[in-house]
Amino acid sequence: MTAGALTAPTSGERSARLRDWLASDPSPQLMQQVLKEMSARDKGAAKLLREKLDDIKRAKSQDMLAQEWADKAQLLLQSSPFKVVDAMAWQRDAAKAGAPLSREPLAGLRQGLAERIKHVEELEHRTQVQRETALLLTQRIEVLSTKSWQEALEQQTGLQADLKRLHNEFEALQNDVHWPSVDPKYPLLVSETTKLMPLVWEAFSAALAQTQSAAQDPELPLPAVPAWADQLRQARGETVVVPVVPTATPRKPEPYQASQVAEQVPTLLQHLEKEVALGHSKAMSSAATQLRAALKTKALVLEPHLSQQVQTALAAAAELEGWQRKHADEIRVKLVSKAEALLQPPPSAAASTASPPLDPVTSSSAEVTSAPAPEVSPVDYSQWVPAMGGRKLQDTLRQLREEWKKTDQGGLPNHGLWKRFDQACNRAYPFVQAWLEKAKAESAAHKEGRLALLAEVSAWTQAHLSDTDWKTQARELHQFSERWRNSGHLSEKAFADMQTQWKAAIKAAHAPLEAAQTQSIALRRAMIEEAKALGDAPQLRIDAVKALQQRWQTESQAVPVDRKLAQKLWDAFRQPLDEAFSRKTPSRSAVPAQNLSEHDKAVLAAAAALEKAIAQGDASAIRQAMAEVHSVAASQPANVVAHPVETATSEPATTAVAKKLVAVRGDDRPGQKKTEPATAGRLGDKKSAPRVHRDKPAFEPRGPRLGDVAFRAQRHALEQADMALRKLAMQAHGETLVHLLGAWQQRQPEHMPPAKELGARLSTQQRQDWVKALQAAPAGNPDQALLRLEIAAEVPTPAAHLDARRMLQLQLLTKRNDAGPAQTWASDMAQVLASPYAEDQAKRVQAVLKVLLKK
Repeated sequence: MTAGALTAPTSGERSARLRDWLASDPSPQLMQQVLKEMSARDKGAAKLLREKLDDIKRAKSQDMLAQEWADKAQLLLQSSPFKVVDAMAWQRDAAKAGAPLSREPLAGLRQGLAERIKHVEELEHRTQVQRETALLLTQRIEVLSTKSWQEALEQQTGLQADLKRLHNEFEALQNDVHWPSVDPKYPLLVSETTKLMPLVWEAFSAALAQTQSAAQDPELPLPAVPAWADQLRQARGETVVVPVVPTATPRKPEPYQASQVAEQVPTLLQHLEKEVALGHSKAMSSAATQLRAALKTKALVLEPHLSQQVQTALAAAAELEGWQRKHADEIRVKLVSKAEALLQPPPSAAASTASPPLDPVTSSSAEVTSAPAPEVSPVDYSQWVPAMGGRKLQDTLRQLREEWKKTDQGGLPNHGLWKRFDQACNRAYPFVQAWLEKAKAESAAHKEGRLALLAEVSAWTQAHLSDTDWKTQARELHQFSERWRNSGHLSEKAFADMQTQWKAAIKAAHAPLEAAQTQSIALRRAMIEEAKALGDAPQLRIDAVKALQQRWQTESQAVPVDRKLAQKLWDAFRQPLDEAFSRKTPSRSAVPAQNLSEHDKAVLAAAAALEKAIAQGDASAIRQAMAEVHSVAASQPANVVAHPVETATSEPATTAVAKKLVAVRGDDRPGQKKTEPATAGRLGDKKSAPRVHRDKPAFEPRGPRLGDVAFRAQRHALEQADMALRKLAMQAHGETLVHLLGAWQQRQPEHMPPAKELGARLSTQQRQDWVKALQAAPAGNPDQALLRLEIAAEVPTPAAHLDARRMLQLQLLTKRNDAGPAQTWASDMAQVLASPYAEDQAKRVQAVLKVLLKK
């Protein structure tokens, strides 16, 4: 299937065949099986499979990630109302998660979300523009009320057209499909404006119509607009009274001003209602104060409906002001609690020095100043410590004060809470100052250390100008970089200045090494070209290849370069030589059949039979074929003489020639002649010592020497057979455990594996005990039996049962005469099988039996 990639003799040939096989796009499951087989033979060739599987897994992960974020984007697009904040956060979160935003479908969804966000923002912008347009239109109407009523009459048609156009624009905004997705404050603005503008226009039109009628009929009353009423008086010939501006504003309005104040009340009421609707507390309080002052004017008489509107507006303002004061005090109470939590008491005094709780309902400014404070013993804060680090404490203090300032800007202050808040902040600030001083000192020390390191690097550069120990230089330069990286914190400005100096110094220090690396890379590329020339030569010169490899090794050990670049150059250098050897190997291994001996042919046939048995997956057939291979390899062919003996009738070709005796071992004991051979016996024995004959084990009979092809085929077949037998044994053991656990789960004793499959460690009686345990109704608690089994098998126990296992081990130490778990594991297993089945217990039993049934 893999075109011989698993059986190729060299690594280069295996890699080449694997590349060809991977080009056919095999399935990931098949690639995983081939990787498992290849990892045991050639890890370098298996790297190709591992990289391909990683690419497939990475692509699959990217697809799953893209689908996940695409579903989230679809939900955002389909949600009603559309949430702009979530849509803006989608792209940020997707980028953090590593989703492929530049590929479809995420690219199109991102564009769709961007267009939707842009449309909603345009709606909000148009709302603000129309709001300003409405305010300008109101100002035009107010300005016309101060001019001639004839001019107002001329512009009435244009104002009406502008008002209608504004009304149509507001309707277009509200009818937009994405109008529910805008910020809630914009629909409120539109609603207020659409209610206010018709009222203003109706009042203006009514006053103008009354003015026209009064101009035609002198008997009709004058309009409420002062400028138009004065114009009509002049037209009727009446005297216009010009009010004299007093030099000083009286404290109380005079009775003759009641009519003028009555004319100002609608305007003040309208201003108050506007501020109440917008929720501006300070402006609302000012408007309410002005309206109350106007109501205190003597002889002021208002119409019943106007008086009712004024009282309603003042009540709403008071209610809103009280609610805002209460809400602001709730925020202030939270800020006080946070400020007081910046410091915490020592552990010994934590219970007695706790801060009194704050009630947001009773913490208003009036009640804080008027209500008697409970008697609380003074707290000694000198021993208190900060609850966080210096930098975080500084940022928290700054943030708390900013929030307090924002709260005071929108409502009335609360001096009681402010005093407590300020005291808590002031108690915490000395720790910030201490941290700042410490940070300043540490920064100065870090700066001095970095300056010293810069000086050391400069001195090192001058001292190593003529040094050629590039490995040592690279190691020391790396150490300099690590020391600079770990030299402590500096401010951004100081670090930027010193970083420039460091880059210049380290660049000068790296210059000789970089020059040597450039030269080494050029030399290696030249050796790559030489390797290509040697590989393309018709006759492969082994001596030249060895010399070139030696030169490469010397150069790579002398000059270190980047690891990835070095590996890339080495792969380029090795590839042509591997290809040349791969071309030579088939020609060398292709031995004509007539050159093989009968013994080699028999070994090849036995190896082929063994490979067929391996393919069948039968363990007994594999063992029989292995025995046949060993038998054939050790046997003596008929035409081979194992021990030729010299006889009178033997032929010269097979006659054993006796060699001439050149030297013998002399006897070096005292009193013996060194020229005579030593007598039989152990070294150092006396002459009278009896000779002890010891039988030495004979060497195993070995067959004749095999040829290269037969030897490789025999070795490969035997290795494959060992691997197949181990795999079959593991499969059989796993199936036995599955059947045993299934019999326990179903309470079916007939499904208990036979004794042969359970192994020799389990006797027939013990297996029968297991069968009886399954025949009975489930009962009992197997916890202690499981712990004994795990102790016997020496396997880990789940974390939830570790304490029970330690306790059991202590109990076993006190019972030395009792049988240990290693001797009673079979009975313990019978106790487990007699209990009810549980999934977690089955996993523990499986882990235990994997070990116990194999021992």
